[in-house]
Amino acid sequence: MLYNTCRGLLRLIYAMLYRFEAVGLENIPSTGPVVLCANHISLLDPPTVGTKLERKVHYMAKAELFNIPLFGPFIRALGAFPVKRGGVSKEAIRSAIALLEEGGVMGIFPEGTRNAPATGMAKKGAAMIAMRSNATIIPVAIIGNYRLFRKMKIRYGQPIDLSAFIQDSSSDVLDRVTDAVMTEIREMTRQG
Repeated sequence: MLYNTCRGLLRLIYAMLYRFEAVGLENIPSTGPVVLCANHISLLDPPTVGTKLERKVHYMAKAELFNIPLFGPFIRALGAFPVKRGGVSKEAIRSAIALLEEGGVMGIFPEGTRNAPATGMAKKGAAMIAMRSNATIIPVAIIGNYRLFRKMKIRYGQPIDLSAFIQDSSSDVLDRVTDAVMTEIREMTRQG
């Protein structure tokens, strides 16, 4: 209920303040596990990725946020779960895989931190989580800069075809999946 209410308010606010447009919504499967991999340009990106979708999107958020009075319980109620930064958080990975195995949708920013035009080095976590859970990976490009009354766009790309990678047991398979995702995000960003 809280998620749906917040999503409805954000749709209205984004439409008024950013003339927000979503392209490629038909690429999001209506059921089954989905990992939305997006570029990361602002603190506003998590709600931006999920605002136009009918399905609830869950995110990993840095553990420190959950210690903030009122805000921590609020983001947990919206479906966020904690991840410790600076190392591998096995608990967060287990939570993500369990969420996806139940057919959920997860939003991930492969760069791990905010970067202007998706130029940063991406981490392999999104690829690993998607492959372990047999989730569909959807590349997502956030286009614009959150300036009031300027057009913002989000583009949901075609699912990344993982069939060529599934049977691959080489050590660089996660790097290659990550590169494929980031290449698609950068191309959609370039196209606008």
